[in-house]
Amino acid sequence: MSQSATHAAVAGTQSDAQSDNDLRWKQVMGLPCDVAVEIAVPEFTVKNLMGLEIESVVETDWTTTANLPLKVNGELIGWCEFEVLGNRLAVRLTELAS
Repeated sequence: MSQSATHAAVAGTQSDAQSDNDLRWKQVMGLPCDVAVEIAVPEFTVKNLMGLEIESVVETDWTTTANLPLKVNGELIGWCEFEVLGNRLAVRLTELAS
């Protein structure tokens, strides 16, 4: 087999593998998952929780420039920061967990 034929066969195998991966991902893309941003709130009690009202402000230990842990289905996937988009609060992924 010539070198170009070997290269074409390897490329074809890689393309088939990519196609298989795409099909596998397509099957799970619609599955729901829980996304959580965890923020430590020192000395926050059930009494404080019960007293929350609309527009309440809760103090945390996090600075506005600190990255927050981002978890999906309980697993840490990276760190994020809060961002305001129009009238919505969003998170921007800043670093992936290793």
